[in-house]
Amino acid sequence: MENSTNNRTIVITGSSTGIGKACALHLDKLGYKIYAGVRKKTDGDRLREEASDRLVPIILDVTDTDSIAATVNIIERETGGNLFGLINNAGIGRSGVLEVTPVGEIRNVMDVNVIGLMAMTKAVIPMLRKNKGRIINIGSTSSFLASPGASAYAASKFAVRAVTDSLRLELKPFGMSVILVAPGAVESEIWEKGTAYKNEMRKSVKPEIAQLYATLIKFGEKLIKEIKKIPAEEVAISVAQALTSIKPKPYYIVGKDAKAGVKVARLPKSLLDWIFLKRIQKLGK
Repeated sequence: MENSTNNRTIVITGSSTGIGKACALHLDKLGYKIYAGVRKKTDGDRLREEASDRLVPIILDVTDTDSIAATVNIIERETGGNLFGLINNAGIGRSGVLEVTPVGEIRNVMDVNVIGLMAMTKAVIPMLRKNKGRIINIGSTSSFLASPGASAYAASKFAVRAVTDSLRLELKPFGMSVILVAPGAVESEIWEKGTAYKNEMRKSVKPEIAQLYATLIKFGEKLIKEIKKIPAEEVAISVAQALTSIKPKPYYIVGKDAKAGVKVARLPKSLLDWIFLKRIQKLGK
């Protein structure tokens, strides 16, 4: 069932590629007016070639307060503040054992994935409140299950889930809904970017430290090869359901691996640790 609102204006962060792009194009086809946040004009131009005139690319950096303010001003000016939805998709993937992960990279992950999400949300709440709108935060399997070698990324995605849970209660009295869409592995450029980042980072790791984590490194490499990624369009379909359902669910878990991960995360921690360590030993040989 669909909501009865006539307001169909949505802003999406991180629309250049992957999930954000798929959401922008899918919702555009459904008739929504989309403000698609991108980092570069060329990304916006490419997006426009695949969309209708309803889709408006907008330069948006969620770590820049001036950029967020400019986006809000554009939406207020062009729609009179008539905003129904915010899809917080902008994020970066960084993984690696904590001992060798630069503190600057940890801060960068938190700045984009958590602080940027909160800053963007805070800026548009007044517009969304007027329209009893919806906020959809894109999480991941790592919002429920923290894997070894991914502490910074998992911390950021656990935080996204926590923000979602808090906001859902804060904004419920205003008729607003706050939803977490948590996909598993998705076809996206984030994998290539993540691999390039790890390869570059390993150049500065001392050989004796790298040897200490050799088994875990092999485990991670084999795991990435085994992962079956789903098309980003599957996530976009769940996002559309979260936008249109009269009674949206708090969480939408997308993909078999994500659903399995959420179930595994409910196991007692001692058992979960044992399973992880056994799998690392097996795949890390």
